[in-house]
Parts: sequence; C-alpha cells; structure tokens
Amino acid sequence: MITRQALSTGELNRDGFAIRADVFSASRADALAGTLAGLGAGYGMRNLLRASPEVAALAEELKRLVAPVLGTRVFAARGIFFDKMPGANWEVGWHQDLSIAVAERIVAPGFSGWSVKQGVPHVQPPVAVLEGMLTVRLHLDECGADNGPLRVIRGSHAGGRLTDEQIEHWKQSGEEVTCLVPKGGALLMRPLLLHASKPAEKPRHRRVIHLEYAADPLPHGLKWFESGPERGQPGFNLADAG
Repeated sequence: MITRQALSTGELNRDGFAIRADVFSASRADALAGTLAGLGAGYGMRNLLRASPEVAALAEELKRLVAPVLGTRVFAARGIFFDKMPGANWEVGWHQDLSIAVAERIVAPGFSGWSVKQGVPHVQPPVAVLEGMLTVRLHLDECGADNGPLRVIRGSHAGGRLTDEQIEHWKQSGEEVTCLVPKGGALLMRPLLLHASKPAEKPRHRRVIHLEYAADPLPHGLKWFESGPERGQPGFNLADAG
C-alpha cells in the first residue's frame, strides 16, 4: 500500500526536490530487498521494470504520488537499483542526470551524447524532455548522515543543462542540502538538480530503487526503452486514486 501524501508542485519547482517519509511500509521494503537479492542485483542493476514484476507493480502504484506534478498521462520510464555497501562504497561528484534509455538509436535533432550501457542505447535529450520528468528514489534502508546520503544544491535545476563553469558556480554559491531519508521513504527530484554523494563513513546497506517518470512520448520516432505511451502503457487517471 502506497501512502498518499500531498506533493507540492511549487516545492519541486522552487527547490528541485522533496523528501517524503512513510511512502511504503518497512515490511514491503524488506520484501523488495529480498526480491532484488534473489535477482542477483548485488550493488546495482539496470532495466529494473523489466527484470522485476514487483518493482514494476510498485512503480504503477506510485503514479498517484507523481501525477499531481507531471499530470494524468504519467508513466514510469526507467528503473535502476543500487546499493552503497561494503565493497561498493563509492563517491559521486556533482552532476545532473542528463541521459535517458531508449529502444534504439535514431539520429534526431536535439538528441546527442549517445552511449550504450549494458546493451541499451542511452542519449541526452533536449532540456525540455528532462524538465518534464521526475525521479523517485525509494529507500529500502535507513539513510543517515554517516551512510553516504545524497547531497543536492537547492534550486540548481532551474539553470537547465549546466556547463562545468556553471556547476562550479553553484557549488560555491548555492545552498547544499543533505538528504536524509528513512526506510520506506522517498526522495523526489528533478533530473537537472545538481547532486552528489560521498563514501559512507560507516558502510552498510543503502539500497535505493531509482524510478524515473515522464508523461509524454519521445519525438522523432524515439521510444522509451522500458515503458511509455508508445508501448501501449496507459496514463494514470486521478479518479483511480480512490
């Protein structure tokens, strides 16, 4: 059962992120962790919506949380899992999430920076596509200050795609926020928000299911890799929220 909590579009537009506790139960978090372990996810797994029916079902339920922000046509476009744990205690520098996964490479105006990750084409779309997306990071473990939490710079998403010089300016002058998220909670963020994380001081599981939501099909014949309206996935009707 997904807890229905009000999500302010104004808050996300202003800050670029929001934290919500008790989005789903601790028992469901444990069950999902067991499911992912059974899939051999280890410290990371891509294409999660295809790999796990349980995660796909959760992503469907979460549409009611995201729909007030992205609209009634919202769908989950991609799922990723990662776990910052002993033996995989990495550091991530300040960056924006600029790439999306697509079904095939099609040369199209505004789409650049093509790459292939685990056999799947990825591309950097126009800023307008990224501005129409929202990421939901679901925490399967408590994430405290000593467990390598995500850090964000409030409002940095408003600058669009940033140059290295602009990123440096935001690092020096922006307001940095450490995102402490409880087990069963979620961090919601715009992809263009600057974010980073340090290695955990006390490494232990910090399992996160990273879901990316969108509301529109891609242009020029491009298709979202995991799901989307061009693949027959229906949008979310607010009346379904009950």
